[in-house]
Amino acid sequence: MEVSEKTKNNKQHFDVVISGGGLSGSLMALSLLALKKTDGSALSIAIVEANSTDVSHADKAQEKSSQKSVFDDRVLALSHASANYLKTLNVWPLLQPHAQPISHIHISDRGYYGKARITAEEHNVSAVGYVIEMSKLGAALHDSLAHHVKNNASLTWFTPDTIEHIEWRSESVNITLASTQQLSASLLIGCDGAHSVCRQAANIQCDKTEYEQSALITNVSTALPHNGVAFERFTQNGPIAMLPMVKVANEHSRCSLVWTLTPEQAVEMKSLTDNEFKIVLEQAFGSWLGAIDKVGKRHIFPLSLVQAQEQVYHRMALVGNASHTIHPIAGQGFNLGLRDVEALAKTVKKALSSNVGNSNATNSNKDIGAFNLLTEYAESRKKDHQHIITLTDSLVTLFSNDLFPLVVGRNIGLKVLNYVPTIKKTFVNKAMGYASY
Repeated sequence: MEVSEKTKNNKQHFDVVISGGGLSGSLMALSLLALKKTDGSALSIAIVEANSTDVSHADKAQEKSSQKSVFDDRVLALSHASANYLKTLNVWPLLQPHAQPISHIHISDRGYYGKARITAEEHNVSAVGYVIEMSKLGAALHDSLAHHVKNNASLTWFTPDTIEHIEWRSESVNITLASTQQLSASLLIGCDGAHSVCRQAANIQCDKTEYEQSALITNVSTALPHNGVAFERFTQNGPIAMLPMVKVANEHSRCSLVWTLTPEQAVEMKSLTDNEFKIVLEQAFGSWLGAIDKVGKRHIFPLSLVQAQEQVYHRMALVGNASHTIHPIAGQGFNLGLRDVEALAKTVKKALSSNVGNSNATNSNKDIGAFNLLTEYAESRKKDHQHIITLTDSLVTLFSNDLFPLVVGRNIGLKVLNYVPTIKKTFVNKAMGYASY
């Protein structure tokens, strides 16, 4: 795998340039490397990544996971469908030792009667989802990319580097990097996060809702084992998600805490000593996992809903957080982005496969950056985006509010979810990533 140097000034052409080499960008590259052009060759792909990362050799990928150059300390909740997609990319064998299966989901409203219990067994799966550290997922993706290149896949990294300028031409996208390197591509894919350079260059506006909330995130160890149970606990100070993590040495049981608070409360919680924070957390969460033994470094992230008004532009598509950033209350953000990756890969595959055996195929039919194809991708994602955004936005209103009618309504809702099988099945299928849109 070539890691380009900044001294190169000659223009290089690729079938696809991906802006961003994090989780979405690496997944996008893996998905596209599995495809073949009409002549049987692989797509040529470039990844432009701002953070320095050495991905030249597969055996270095796991080493980089400890350095956190691209991926932070947070965890992801992978849906069952997301895990299955990672299996199709042959990434799962690298991830499975680090992925904690979620065998139960325990939803409750502190101080009220409402509760719901979901088990993997009743839905005939081994796990309804998995919890994994971002660094482990990132290392596995880079490892898989390196193995592809060993098998002669065409992938070039430009790192550390960033996109400085984009010029859209009729038959290509011309890209100038901060290093002065010149690139061109048939298709540019923005996987460059909430502050996407690609989105801004195309002057695509965003709809934004400030929740006036912050997520306090940390890892904790508990006296009692989590036994694969994920907790969603609604409290007076905001929802608490306690996600089970793979056990490490000298820890009884490890969980990732995501506590939604007002910005002022989050700052106050972060300023507490570890012992003070343990006491406050135990009081809010309850005794489900016993005492809080240890608290890691606390981080605060402001929460907002951001949705790009357009998902595609001339020879460009947005994926993941570049397209949408949602509230973590339902743990759907990464899974929604992964479905973007899957859908765009299917769209490109369709464009390529439509020409196989067709001697009359025109150049425009073979153009993976054609606007009609990108529009097809955008249309295919519209319902899923809107559904998940509406769901999470509604949950924020319902479960971050202590108005009495809403408290009564959400507790009745939890009871209905718990005791009406058809409603529970629909909810669980959506949570597992198998809703039909």
